[in-house]
Amino acid sequence: AVVSTQSTGKHPKKRHYRQRAHSNPLSDHSFEYPVSPDAMDWSIIYPEFKPDDRVRFCDVGCGYGGLLVTLSTLFPDKYMVGFEIRVKVSDYVNDRFKALRVENPTYNNAGVIRTNAMKYLPNFFRKGQLEKLFILYPDPHFKRCKHKWRIVSEGLLAEYAFVLAEGALVYTVSDVHEVHEWMVEHFTAFPLFERCDPGPEDAAAQVLIGSTEEGKKVLRNKGQSWTAIFRRIKDPAETGEK
Repeated sequence: AVVSTQSTGKHPKKRHYRQRAHSNPLSDHSFEYPVSPDAMDWSIIYPEFKPDDRVRFCDVGCGYGGLLVTLSTLFPDKYMVGFEIRVKVSDYVNDRFKALRVENPTYNNAGVIRTNAMKYLPNFFRKGQLEKLFILYPDPHFKRCKHKWRIVSEGLLAEYAFVLAEGALVYTVSDVHEVHEWMVEHFTAFPLFERCDPGPEDAAAQVLIGSTEEGKKVLRNKGQSWTAIFRRIKDPAETGEK
């Protein structure tokens, strides 16, 4: 399901969109998705989208859309999308952007799709299309038998590497130290990513915690969040290097 571009101007209330915090990403949910990136009609989501335009940022598990709201004004020339698996939560983000667009057309560059990034990411994005990928406060899935549900794994890292351009950045944040270490371990071990510090000039890195609803909750509770950023590096196989 994707956002409609029609706007009502009324800001949604979260209490009308409540849903359980976690969802099994391996269940057989019902999703609409394109058979390939060429079949995706992004103009359904973005009112001003042109055929040559490309979505460059993706927030995987975007929750209530706080990061997208912030990024859309920081990067007004970039199209960005949030992927959210939960029905009511994605509906909230949909309605949130409808209302924001009435107030400010700047928000025409951001939207949401209800989908499962663990299954359908390559259906939406071409090879090397994305410049930034965000994995913020992912479901921890504490039990060992549910680690296969985690949004960071060796198999998924291969898909992330495929859709990310060389030099693109992946931003990760968690308030669970074990999950943070899990993400760092997997990204560091994968040959197409290296950990990096983009520095204060990276506007996106400065708003990772304070923009998301989950991050704000951690701050209110005086908790701690751990951040790690990774750069997509050149594939030696594509350059003939060994």
